[in-house]
Amino acid sequence: MPRTYDDLVQEAATVSVDGWDFSWLDGRATEERPSWGYARLLAGRMAAARAALDLQTGGGEILAGLPVLPPVTVATESWPPNLRLAAARLRPRGAWVVADDDEPRLPFAAGAFDLVTSRHPVRTWWAEIARVLRPGGTYFSQQVGPRTVFELAEHFLGPLDGSAREPGETAKDAGAAGLEVVDLRSERLRMEFGDIGAVVYFLRKVIWIVPGFSVERHAGELRALHERIEAEGPFVAHSSRFLIEARKPGPM
Repeated sequence: MPRTYDDLVQEAATVSVDGWDFSWLDGRATEERPSWGYARLLAGRMAAARAALDLQTGGGEILAGLPVLPPVTVATESWPPNLRLAAARLRPRGAWVVADDDEPRLPFAAGAFDLVTSRHPVRTWWAEIARVLRPGGTYFSQQVGPRTVFELAEHFLGPLDGSAREPGETAKDAGAAGLEVVDLRSERLRMEFGDIGAVVYFLRKVIWIVPGFSVERHAGELRALHERIEAEGPFVAHSSRFLIEARKPGPM
């Protein structure tokens, strides 16, 4: 028997959204992954590093899944529920987890790290990244690109300006901070939401897609989208991702 709108929404509105694990969406939503394989590339760079810093680590899921961590590994996170998850995952691996408000100034000495990483950072503080990198060190990051999930956001918010987060502008910002961009790639990827519960869960977890989202505030839009999915099948949107690697000039 098909589940009702109320059943789907109630379940998705009450399940935990702590951490950066999306396995609750298995079988309910899909998203293509970038062809470059961020975790695989990151594993190689971490294995070769002596001191690494992972910014905005979330629940530490990416680092915890790597086979080898550098002798000195530090992760920062600002959201208390994620801090607890990250500490539980990373401290047994010998990594430090530091509470940080994701604003300059980073609480580390200049030249402390030969590798700085971040997956899907909210903001990239280029001047601070350049400061804490050693000469010859690198910043390696997969970031959210322009017009990500705009099909879904515009259903709730109306037409939006998609000019932010352009890879080329990000590369210019890196250069302005004194870093040399050595790799820059971007892809646009298909997403599908199979039921309204998947939409609710996603918007509760990825809070910048529809700022201020709540089931109560957006009941009309949710009901309309539910009826559309029931009539037409999965709701299709697209995410944008880009990979950037930038090096600090000088010998390691």
